[in-house]
Amino acid sequence: MRELFKVVFRGQQTGEFEGTQLKQNLLQLGFGSKQVETLLAGRSVTIKSGLTAALAERYRQRLHDAGLVTEILPDGSAVKATTPQPSPASPGQQAEDNGGEPASGGIDTTHPAPPSPAPERRLSQLQFTGTGSEYFGIWIVNILLLVVTFGFYAPWAKVRNLQYFYGHTVLEAGSFQYLADPWVIFRGRLVALVAVIIWSVASSFFPLVASVLVLLFLPLIPWIITRSLKFHAINSAYRNIRFDFAGSYWQAFQVVYLWPLVGILSLGLLLPLAAQRWYSFLVNNTRFGTSAFQLSLTVGQVYLFFLRMILVFVGFALLGGLASMLHSALGMIGVVLAYLALFGYMMAGVTNLVTNATRLDQHGFVSTLGKRRMVWIFVTNSILIALTMGFYTAWAKVRMARYRASCTQMEIAGDLDGFVAGEAQRAGAVGMELGDAFDVGFSFG
Repeated sequence: MRELFKVVFRGQQTGEFEGTQLKQNLLQLGFGSKQVETLLAGRSVTIKSGLTAALAERYRQRLHDAGLVTEILPDGSAVKATTPQPSPASPGQQAEDNGGEPASGGIDTTHPAPPSPAPERRLSQLQFTGTGSEYFGIWIVNILLLVVTFGFYAPWAKVRNLQYFYGHTVLEAGSFQYLADPWVIFRGRLVALVAVIIWSVASSFFPLVASVLVLLFLPLIPWIITRSLKFHAINSAYRNIRFDFAGSYWQAFQVVYLWPLVGILSLGLLLPLAAQRWYSFLVNNTRFGTSAFQLSLTVGQVYLFFLRMILVFVGFALLGGLASMLHSALGMIGVVLAYLALFGYMMAGVTNLVTNATRLDQHGFVSTLGKRRMVWIFVTNSILIALTMGFYTAWAKVRMARYRASCTQMEIAGDLDGFVAGEAQRAGAVGMELGDAFDVGFSFG
């Protein structure tokens, strides 16, 4: 006779994942939506029963990797050793409560084949192949046409710039694409320009009307942001698969008004929470084809980042204060160093924090921007632009783009070509919404 075991969940989580990420992990294991809701509600359930000790341990480990803490208990039954043993199913295919009744939705109690091994993971380097001299030709023509047209050429200049930088950003021998129609950008900015002119005239002659117009405009800002983000996303593509943005008005309203207000009312204590909600809004609503990006960035990680940033600033400020006691010029140098340290920490640190916490299906991303290196590039670029009366701008932009790409990698699980091909089929089946958006200059960048 062979003793059997069961895997039991009593509502405890590992704490490694939160919210959307934990739910996605459980769905990937084979749980149904109603079963996931039951598990996340903390209900005690038997995930799987009738297992040998080895199979029970395999289930326990898979569930732990997904974010749940389970235990293995005797099943209270035994079978003859000659009886064929069931092979391990995905945990979601049997989840009964302790009373023996199926968990919400009803569960298949069959025993499918064992889980397939995790796909091999590898890092693929992002590359930027553009050159300063090549981009200078595009940049200088854009400047001249902007002057000649009194700025009305701006949408075409933006598209040309983005097409160059997207087209020279390469991943796995495939480049990115920017597909926007400049006329659509022009119409969006024209509407914005007309609105500004109307408000300016009203503020000069009818101050009360201008105040009312501002109050009427404020509720429109979240809508404008979501439509602009959608426009930027759906006109960005990789290997002819478009991105998308699915954020709602209410989500935008919360991250634009509600969470920042909470942060201010808490005297800044909850500003890291507001920042985490903003990054979650941007990443979790972005799609590549039909696959959603996921951000596993926790509030605690953002608090730790803000704490380090404050310590860096305070440290340099104290050094500047001590230096100013010796000489006022040294104090000014200390202030400049404090600003540059904070600037570099923000530019590199935020990018690394968000990128490293972002996933796309089974794939991940890695960013290793150096804070001191970012400051060095920014400072030297600024000096060279000033010394050349602006003509070094093209080389400065290419230099920064090349460095950012050199510090960015994609952690590919299995075959990226197969993933892209699958997205091409799914995107072709569901279609893409291309017309319900416009651009007024707001984007991720």
